Amino acid sequence: MTQDQMIIFSILALTVAAFLWGKFRHDIVALAALIACVAAGVVPSPVAFAGFGHPAVVTVAAVLILSRALQRTGAVDALARSVLPAKAGRLTAVAALMGLGAFLSAFMNNVGAMALLMPLAIQLSGRLDLAPGQVLMPLAFGTILGGMTTLVGTPPNLIVAGFRPPEAGGAFGMFDFAWVGVPVAATGVAFVALIGWRLVPVRRPSGEDSFQTGAYLTELKVPENSKAIGMTLRGFEDAMEGADLQIVALVRGTVRLNAPHGGRRIQADDILVVEGDAKALTDTSAKHDVALEGLGTPAADETGDGDFVLREFAVLPGSALINRSARGLFLRSRFGVALLAVSREGHQPRARLGTLPLKSGDLIMLRGAPEVLAEFARDMGCAPLDTDEISVPDRGKAWTAAAIMAASVGLAALGILPAAVAFTFGVLVVMMTRVLPLRDVYTAIDWPVVVLLAALIPVAGAMQATGAADLLAGVLVGSLAQGNAVAALTVVLVVTMFLSDVMNNAATAAVMAPIALGIAATLGVQADGFLMAVAIGASCAFLTPIGHQNNTLILGPGGFQFGDYWKLGLILEVIIVAISVPMILLVWPL
Repeated sequence: MTQDQMIIFSILALTVAAFLWGKFRHDIVALAALIACVAAGVVPSPVAFAGFGHPAVVTVAAVLILSRALQRTGAVDALARSVLPAKAGRLTAVAALMGLGAFLSAFMNNVGAMALLMPLAIQLSGRLDLAPGQVLMPLAFGTILGGMTTLVGTPPNLIVAGFRPPEAGGAFGMFDFAWVGVPVAATGVAFVALIGWRLVPVRRPSGEDSFQTGAYLTELKVPENSKAIGMTLRGFEDAMEGADLQIVALVRGTVRLNAPHGGRRIQADDILVVEGDAKALTDTSAKHDVALEGLGTPAADETGDGDFVLREFAVLPGSALINRSARGLFLRSRFGVALLAVSREGHQPRARLGTLPLKSGDLIMLRGAPEVLAEFARDMGCAPLDTDEISVPDRGKAWTAAAIMAASVGLAALGILPAAVAFTFGVLVVMMTRVLPLRDVYTAIDWPVVVLLAALIPVAGAMQATGAADLLAGVLVGSLAQGNAVAALTVVLVVTMFLSDVMNNAATAAVMAPIALGIAATLGVQADGFLMAVAIGASCAFLTPIGHQNNTLILGPGGFQFGDYWKLGLILEVIIVAISVPMILLVWPL
């Protein structure tokens, strides 16, 4: 082992460990790995930032912008309402929803597709008498499966395409992934729609009129004229008559008492930190004359409009709210909205509402004017959980956005333009036609993903240049596959699946693609099949809520816990391995 190989292995081990630790964002870890490689001399400084001009990175940014155009114009909403059957049974309805999610994710950002279809999934669960999670998890898995079918469906496909050697024909085309991806996705959708949804843990809402299953944490302030004054904390809870409301803390002056004794009496100006479902909280506020202590509550007399509403939203991955508190956001002065409550399934937040840093997948209850809340959600990266909040399509712009996306796909698929150029051309047309407001063009890009990809591409190149990928490939072939090409292909697929379940799928593809090339070279076989195994494996993150952003997104609305995913996810991954290996051998023979 050479010195450069030892250096790259050390940096790679620390990078993977940092991804698994989760303390720092993925883009920060990737950027640190790049700087370390440059400092150690394994990545030449002139090419350190060449990844920002890589076709995969440019294509990802362009597709994100075009996806936002489809969302903002209401094109996806119109398609969903026309395609989804209104009165179908469970099998047909779940299959149609998953199929639509898979189709959309093949051509647009799958997180965006998930966010747009999530309110419909929640509404559908109520009509089918299912727990929300029994529809949300199939939808999330469907959108993940759909991404593996095209070049632009998911960033790992773009990364893998860039590693295809020139002698094999250069980068994979738009629909080269479909030969294996479509059968795998179709089998996965069919299994989940027929059987798999029954394996999803049932998390029923605690209130009949509330579709979310995790309890909200909020603060109730006791004013001077409140009926609650003089009541004991236990009596206050009992008075709600089975509303499943619990007082978890009492704030009196500057003192906070966690799990206060039930015999303690309520005084004026007390703040009750309460956990309960949305309806119970609002009923309590009205019954006992206590105020929902919203951070940044807008005043009706200041805005001239007292027509405020309560809305529930999910914090999307990449949202501007992540790691920021309500007080730090200055909600009243900046946005004119109030944060009334936060729901974080899996554990009870310990911080006060105003200082609680928000996380991806949190559910938040906001109060404000309807149009203000809608704009806040769009700008800050939140998904509404109510179908009433779905945007009304602008038919003209919706058709234009759809036509631009279709034209971009066509230009790339027919080989008229490279994918990066074709989709960038689509972005240019979107900007010129004002289909998407110009201020939204750059905010549509998920910059952490762009930085992650751009930073890891030179690191992956260093693995090849130093021979580290070939060295690791030789060890895997000799120790695990015993020199058998089919066994090696299966090992690559399974290892990639495992890594994508515990760390970012784009990072997984960047790490595994050069190793796959090394294994193919060691065995003296074609590399295409091994690269396809990496692409499929990187798109199969079904065991944990952290493997894919869509899994994280349903954590709160579905009321899930960390261990709820593997029961369905493990069987689905086994099925995918059983279908993928023979399909890869058939379509991309070794």
